Amino acid sequence: MKVKIGNYPNRWISRIHTNHMEKKYGFLWEMNYSRDKETVVPSRFDNSIEVLEDVLQHIYNWTGNLIIDRFEQSIYVKLDPWDTWSMDHTLAPIIHPMLVQLKETNHGAPNVDSADVPKELRANKKEVAAYKNGDVDDKHFDRWNWIMDEMIWAFKQKLNDNWEEQYYEYKDVPVNDKSTDFGERLGLELVWQDEKGRRKHQKRMTNGFKLFGKYFENLWD
Repeated sequence: MKVKIGNYPNRWISRIHTNHMEKKYGFLWEMNYSRDKETVVPSRFDNSIEVLEDVLQHIYNWTGNLIIDRFEQSIYVKLDPWDTWSMDHTLAPIIHPMLVQLKETNHGAPNVDSADVPKELRANKKEVAAYKNGDVDDKHFDRWNWIMDEMIWAFKQKLNDNWEEQYYEYKDVPVNDKSTDFGERLGLELVWQDEKGRRKHQKRMTNGFKLFGKYFENLWD
């Protein structure tokens, strides 16, 4: 497999007003922005900066962005036959580091279903109602971090083909070609196993992959 994905075409974007408001009111100023409530009430200067940003963006759109918009992101993918022999193992080394990087650089978090996280991270009725008004509770980002950690953990396990060995222990015995036990025919005898632990491990992995599919469209920074 060969994959080469270029950077996105960078449009000219005016952020004079946005940067000003973030510096003055904080990164999440838009969540509290209002002209009617006593939260973040824009001043006359704030409004003038917003007008200036709009004017500059209009100029950008009719100059440099007209050229930039003609370009597309460069994507090259070449597959080899063996890449799909075990496609889950092929993709895991790509997905795992991407998830790790996304968590390190992520600046936001989507709404997460309470049923997908432990009880201590679930939203109560009041917090669920707040979602309808566009508000978030104190555990909003903790829920997404937990989801990210579970996905990262699941794909890390997929990178290790021998993860099941921690739940079994064998000892060497004389090879018995006539035995009906597969292990004895290989010269191995099972002396200890934790099948319950192995199933629990596999269940957590499967859930991590399920979460990856469910929140796939939220994997952006």
